Parts: sequence; structure tokens; C-alpha cells
Amino acid sequence: MIINADLHIHGCYSIATSKNMTPPVMAPEAKLKGLDLIATGDALHLKWLKILEETLEESSDGIFSLKESARVHEENTSEDESKFILTTEVEDIKRVHHLIIFPSIESAMKTRGQMKGNMDSDGRPRVRMDGSQIMEIAHQNGCIIGPAHAFTPWTSIYKEYDSIKDSYGQMPDFLELGLSADSDMADKIEELENIPFLTNSDAHSPWPHRLGREFNELEIKKLSFDGVRDSILDKKIKANYGFDPRLGKYHHTACSKCFTQYSIEEAIKMKMRCPCGGKIKKGVDYRIHELSSWEEPHHPMHRPPYIHILPLAEIISITHGKGVTTVFVQKIWKEMVRRFNDEITALIHAPMEEVTEVDPEVASVIKAFRNKTLEIKAGGGGKYGEIILPKNNHELNQQKF
Repeated sequence: MIINADLHIHGCYSIATSKNMTPPVMAPEAKLKGLDLIATGDALHLKWLKILEETLEESSDGIFSLKESARVHEENTSEDESKFILTTEVEDIKRVHHLIIFPSIESAMKTRGQMKGNMDSDGRPRVRMDGSQIMEIAHQNGCIIGPAHAFTPWTSIYKEYDSIKDSYGQMPDFLELGLSADSDMADKIEELENIPFLTNSDAHSPWPHRLGREFNELEIKKLSFDGVRDSILDKKIKANYGFDPRLGKYHHTACSKCFTQYSIEEAIKMKMRCPCGGKIKKGVDYRIHELSSWEEPHHPMHRPPYIHILPLAEIISITHGKGVTTVFVQKIWKEMVRRFNDEITALIHAPMEEVTEVDPEVASVIKAFRNKTLEIKAGGGGKYGEIILPKNNHELNQQKF
């Protein structure tokens, strides 16, 4: 069985998260996206656990469906909506973030009781423990664990450490790439060659331009916690889908004042000071350079393809120069989803001639993503990257991500 899974999101009790991040809203929206399985997020927060118990029921071991009483649309059935798996993100004493996937509510409750910190201060709690202590508790309770968004400049494992073992004392069950990196970047680091990579949205909003903006295609024997765990540990991930990291605002090393980009060698020679007087901000490219064993990626045999995508509403927005939530953009998005059943199918699998029938300009951008000809001006220094539209579209548009 092949499923699309987004294994890192946050519920409504996390800071800066939409009040609509509740299972009755998330499940049908995830289905429109094309996700078969989504994370619950925040499974150590008592009030969130109560919401999960009120709205979800276990449909197979470690997998949950909406209860009949929680369905927004009465005509929907459990087969019409995405399923849930229990997860959380925690911040350790070094401000490094970790993603934990649980086999059961009982496991989440046991883990909650063993963590040192206020589990209810935020959906993503900060604990007074290091990575090795968190991993030990997670494994004691049957969970799998790995670093969240491992390359972000602020709260990642590679922000704090030069080796994952310096945090955990051993290798984790997986590594989440995050929006800042893809497999080509991560596979320059030798210590990662045997670790499965995940790509997840870290969504704070349930709408399809946030939920599933990064996701994994997994081959599983059964839709259960064991099935998901085994798919990850046995390296049965068929594909990772996510952002092109060049769109990030700290991808390249660049001046944080004038945004001039520099090669790593130039930045070092200039002692991280730009002629304009600004400070040159170390980019993710610089950090990868520091950690790299090779100049080019060495993809192990088990590594699946990493496929760059962008949410459909973002593509429509960029193409037509309209806001993501405008009636104009949403009308085209709804027509695409109606025609192809879900967003992921429209982006990845739908015949291009049929996509063109809905909107020729949007189709040309989707085609450029598919055939890897999309031109991108990389971001850096705090300025987001820019997508340069195909010649038959509008001229250069800048979209923040």
C-alpha cells in the first residue's frame, strides 16, 4: 500500500497556530490536499489530548479516524477523510527540536509523565532535558524519534551540534529535512547516509497551502503505527516532496542589509562584513559546507527521490499576481481539486493537457516544476528566494514562503 503522509503539524494550543487546527477541520482539508495520513501534533499537551479523545477513535493500532459526532459534513464517511497518527515536537534544553511519533495515547501519557518541564505551557513544550534523555524516554515507550527540521538556522540539531551523536549519543530513527534542505544538500554529510529522511509541513494552519506543503510517500504493509514505523525504519519511503530550499530567506550566505550574496570563500575572506557596512549572514549553504564530507551529494541506494513542489494555491497566486486567499485564486484552486480529486494529484500526476484546460498559465508553471526547468533566484541574508516564471507567463514575481 502506498500512502501520502504529513507527520509533523501543530494543534490549536501551540503558539501562533490557527484556532482551526482541530481534527474535524484538519481531516477533510487533508483529504482535499491528497494526504492519507496526518500527524496530530502536540500529543503531550493535556487539553489537546482531551480534544483528540473527544473527536477521534482508534481505527487500527495507533491510527485514528474522526468519530461520527465530530464530522463537519454528515455525508462524509471515515473512508472519505484522512487518518491521524499521534506525534509531538519538543524543544530540549539546548533549544534543539525533536519529532516523536507515538504508538498509542497510553504511550503519549507515559512519555508526558516522564518529561521534565511544563507539558501544558505550549503545544510544543520545552523540556529540561537533552536529546539523549528525550530519546531514551521515547524508545522506552515504543516511539520513534528524530531531529525536527534539522537544518533551520535557529532551532535545529545542526545549529547546535556538528554531529547528531553529540545530541543523542547514537543515531536517531530518522531525520526531518525541513523547509531549509533537501536530499541533495543532506547527502553531502557522511553520517547521514544510513538515516531515513522525512519531509513534513510543520503546519500551523489546516488549509491546503500549509497542510501537506511537504509530505512523504510511504510504502506500508498496513495502515497502523507498526506499518508506518517499519516503513521508515526499513527505508520503504518511496519519495519525499517538499519546497525547493533555494526559496528560503537564509539559503545562500548574504548580507543582511543589502542582500548581496557571497560565495563561502568570499564571505570568509571578507570576515563576514559586507562593503555596505552590513553583516554577512551565514546561510544554510555555509552550514552544509562546514558539515560536508563531499562536494557533491552521495545518495545511498535506499534514498528516495526528493521532488520539489509548491502548494497549488501558491502557484496560482504567483502566476496571476493575486493573493492566495482571494476569490480569484480559490476559484481556480477549487476547479483543479474538483477535476482531479485532490491537490497532490493535480500537482504531480494529472495529465498536463487536462491541467492546461483548467488554466494554461498555471499549467506551464506546474510543468516547469515537474520537468525541473523552473528558474529560481535563491534567497539569502533574510530575503526570500524568487520564482522566475516561464517566458509565456507574467514577468518576474516574488513570492514569500
